[in-house]
Amino acid sequence: MIPLKNSLQIAEMKKAGRITAEAMDAAIEAVREGISTYELDRIIRHHIERCGARPTFLGYGGFPGSACISINDEVIHGIPSRKKILREGDIVKIDVGAFYHGFTGDMARTIPVGQVAPEVLHLIEVTKHSFECGVEAFREGNRMGDIGYAIQSCVEAEGFSVVRKYIGHGVGHELHEDPEVPNFGTAGRGVKLQTGMTLAIEPMVNVGRPEVRELPDGWTVKTADGTLSAHYENSVALTPEGTVILTAVYD
Repeated sequence: MIPLKNSLQIAEMKKAGRITAEAMDAAIEAVREGISTYELDRIIRHHIERCGARPTFLGYGGFPGSACISINDEVIHGIPSRKKILREGDIVKIDVGAFYHGFTGDMARTIPVGQVAPEVLHLIEVTKHSFECGVEAFREGNRMGDIGYAIQSCVEAEGFSVVRKYIGHGVGHELHEDPEVPNFGTAGRGVKLQTGMTLAIEPMVNVGRPEVRELPDGWTVKTADGTLSAHYENSVALTPEGTVILTAVYD
């Protein structure tokens, strides 16, 4: 069953989303050559807890970090580590959630470390744009396949591929709620989109093929062919006024 949220619940989700977005901003500001993913994770946790919230990911299914931090060909679920040091030319994916007053935010960004090649910046830009295409399709009366089709079309038009093994999801009281939100699909197919839905739309885009592999640590996911991958995510609500980004800092 897909849980629909009323206006009061969506307002609470925006509070959790704001804390999530502020923690992300703090981490992005700290990204530089020489910093460890452990230190980025510490910065994220400190901000979330200072706001009276808790890191959603910490302990989730046994995950040991407050955020998932993945580098280069790591797609998602990278475990923060003192041994993982960012280098000039890397791209780092930061996935953050904050649980506050019974609701969670969930968002991800891909950040270049110093100067990166133009084609790498293009990958990051296309991934962000594909999210925007997915949000544009998140409208009353459309179907879930319209979101996936919009994302897939945007990505494949640029010669990249979308990861299929891992997808977006509903978000709210729980980090993962119904429905599933694939980043690929057929327009006009799937669950009908309704006001009150809150989704984590999160395209994961590979330079090469869409296949991925999980590392022996049981968490980190890499591209199977070793090519770069980018990730972009926000928690989004469908309201009577249209779509609202929940993981944002509103004045």
